Amino acid sequence: MSKPAQDKQATVYDIARAAGVSASTVSRILNGSAKVAEDKRLAVEDAIQKLNYRPNLMALYLKTGQSMTLGVLTQYVDSPFSNEMLRGVEHALQGLKYAPLIASGHWNEEEEIERLRLLIDRRVDGIIILTGHVNQQALLEFSQQVPIVATGHNIKTERVRTFSINNRLGGYMATRYLLDLGHRQIAHIVGLPDQNDAIERQHGYRQALVSSGIEYDPELVVQGDFAEAGGFNAVKQLVASGKKFTAIFCANDQTCYGAILGLKQCGLRVPEDVSLIGFDDLPFSTFSNPPLTTVRQPIYETGIAMVNTLLGLIENTERTIDELPELSIVVRDTTMPYVFNKD
Repeated sequence: MSKPAQDKQATVYDIARAAGVSASTVSRILNGSAKVAEDKRLAVEDAIQKLNYRPNLMALYLKTGQSMTLGVLTQYVDSPFSNEMLRGVEHALQGLKYAPLIASGHWNEEEEIERLRLLIDRRVDGIIILTGHVNQQALLEFSQQVPIVATGHNIKTERVRTFSINNRLGGYMATRYLLDLGHRQIAHIVGLPDQNDAIERQHGYRQALVSSGIEYDPELVVQGDFAEAGGFNAVKQLVASGKKFTAIFCANDQTCYGAILGLKQCGLRVPEDVSLIGFDDLPFSTFSNPPLTTVRQPIYETGIAMVNTLLGLIENTERTIDELPELSIVVRDTTMPYVFNKD
């Protein structure tokens, strides 16, 4: 059996000749549209492997209406949070014929909507949205064109599925953990001001304080931006204010990374002078200096579940989705019990 020239892609007809079957038989096997005798199927599969056949995706789209491409809308491609979820997406797609097409919205609703239109124009079979500002009505409208799976919403229709975590509970858990260590003057560095995750985590922080009989002090709440620079600047602002605090709940891990550096530059030790807890449990949090105590949410697992859910919508099948792990506290080295007059 001779191979076609290296600069010429094998076609269905090449496969048919090599396998000794008709081109229509090859097409049925590739499309899975009908049962074919086992000996013919094995012959076709052997020819596909030997000829390194790659299907013409444009021709496939014209025939089946599927591009075998999934759109993924993230916010920043350099975000450690998004990258961890994208790792889950990539893992779930291993061994499948679907490929991801990634676009960034940069936390700008107009840009996010434009990117969604762009992905739909590229004929993606479905879209995964990894957080953002696109509202529920827009999601429902876009889902009339392609099925959508998104985080940060609570929708379940035939064309939309969403995943969300209990951010308020996570904020409560983080603050409660610091309270249980004996801390009473607990600062909070908030995430993006118009981001629901940040708002809910702040509510959880306030709820934990009030339930412990501690008055909420707005002067201990400083605006951040979910990024390292925001944490760094917020800590400098806290220290400069002269307000006493012994612990900080940061809206996410990246905020903590910046806060640790800011505290050190102010001559404060972590955790001896100030305890810190984050939110996410990003991979780097194990290796930060010191290793970070944080609220773990199932970022990677959510990426996997989103792909499986979307493929179920696309293929009109019920795919088994593993139950996502609950939020949990991962204790490392940035927290310790508060000791009065410990110095």
